[in-house]
Amino acid sequence: MYLAFAWRYFKAKKSANAINIIAWVTTAVIAFATCCQVLVLSVFNGFEDLVKSLYSSFYTDLKIIPSSGKTFVISTDQLAYIKRQPYVKDVSLIVQEKALLQNGEAQTVVNLKGVDEEFVKVSGVAAKITAGKYNTGTTDEPGLIVGYGLQNAASIMVNEAFQPEVLTLILPKKNSSSSDPTASISEGNAVALGVFTIQQDFDNNYAITNIGFLKQQMGLAANEFTAAEIKLQEGQDIEACKVLLQKLMSDSYQVQSRYEQNMSLYNTMRLEKWAIYAVLTLILIIAAFNMVSALTMLVLEKKKDISILQSMGATKSTIQKIFLSEGLLLGSIGGGAGILLAVLICWLQINFKLIKLQGGSFLIDYFPVKLIASDFLLVAGTSIAIAVLASLVPSLKASRQPIGLR
Repeated sequence: MYLAFAWRYFKAKKSANAINIIAWVTTAVIAFATCCQVLVLSVFNGFEDLVKSLYSSFYTDLKIIPSSGKTFVISTDQLAYIKRQPYVKDVSLIVQEKALLQNGEAQTVVNLKGVDEEFVKVSGVAAKITAGKYNTGTTDEPGLIVGYGLQNAASIMVNEAFQPEVLTLILPKKNSSSSDPTASISEGNAVALGVFTIQQDFDNNYAITNIGFLKQQMGLAANEFTAAEIKLQEGQDIEACKVLLQKLMSDSYQVQSRYEQNMSLYNTMRLEKWAIYAVLTLILIIAAFNMVSALTMLVLEKKKDISILQSMGATKSTIQKIFLSEGLLLGSIGGGAGILLAVLICWLQINFKLIKLQGGSFLIDYFPVKLIASDFLLVAGTSIAIAVLASLVPSLKASRQPIGLR
C-alpha cells in the first residue's frame, strides 16, 4: 500500500515543475553513483584476479618458514610425514639468500633462490621461461634462471646460439667465526641458462639456482633450509589446510598461506578499492540532499492529501511510511538503473575489450573486470540505506502535518 501511494506521487504531475525536475535529477545522480561504484569494484576485482594469477606462478599455496632466524632443520621423517597428508600434493625445499650477481663490470643485488627438483611441481616458474630453458644444473655445475629485469640490469645474454655466460655470485656464509671479513663471504660461479617473465617485482629481483650449490656456498647442514613450499591437492581450502599443517608442526615453524606471503600487496589493493568506494559513496550522500529537497517540496505539495488521509483514519506512522516509501522508490529506481547500466558496460568490456589500458607496458592491453554478486548487494544496500535516511526528516515532517481541510 505504501509503495502504491509512493508510485502515484512519483509519476503524478506536480503543480510546481521544479519538484519533478529535482526528483529526476536525484534519481539520475543515484544511478550515476551506483554505476560508478559497480564499475570501480568490478575493475578492482579484475586487477586483483590478474595479480593473484601472476603471483600464484611464484608464490605457492602454503609455505613453511622458521618462526625465528633465517633457517630451520627438517628431518627426512618430518618431510615424509608432511607429504603423506591427504591435502598435500608436492613439497619443495628451498634455500634463499641475498647475493651480489656480477657479470663482468655489471653487478646487481638479487634474491637468490636455491630450489630442488620438486620445485617445478609446486611452482609455475618453469612455464614462464621466455628465453633459454629451465635448468638449475647440479651442485658442481649450477645453472641460473634470472628474471627479465635482472637480465637487463646485469646485461646477461641468454641465447642457445651462443656459449652460456658464466656469472659470479657473492653471498654470506652462515655462522662464520673468522676475524677475516673475506672469510665470511663465499664466491661461486653459475651459468645463465634461462630467463623468466612473471611480474615486475619478481623479474627485477629474483634468480633461481640449484639448492645444493647454494647450501654449499652458505655452509648449511644437509637438513637445513630456509623454507618448504607446498602445493595442495586440487580443490583444497588453503586457509583450512594451513591450520591443519600448523598443528602438525612445532612452534619452531610458521605456516603461511599465499595471501600471507605477500600480505602488504593484497592489503594495499583492498585499501585502494574501498577508499575509492568511499569516495563514490559521497556522491550518493550529495544526492541525498537533493532527495531531502524533493521530498520536502512534495510534502508541501500534498498537504491536502495528507489531511484527507488523516481524516480517513491514517495514523502518523502510516503517513511517515508513505513518504519513506517515496524515498525508497527514488533510491531503488536510481540504484537499479545504475546497476543495470554498469552490468551492460562490464559485459561489453568482457566481450569486446572496448576500454584499453594506455602505455602498452602491461601484460594485457585492456581493463580487466570481474562481476561479484556481493558487490551488487553492497552497492544496492548503500543506495537504499542513504535514500531511506534522507527520507526520514521529510517523512517525519509529513506525519506531523495538522488536519486542515477547506
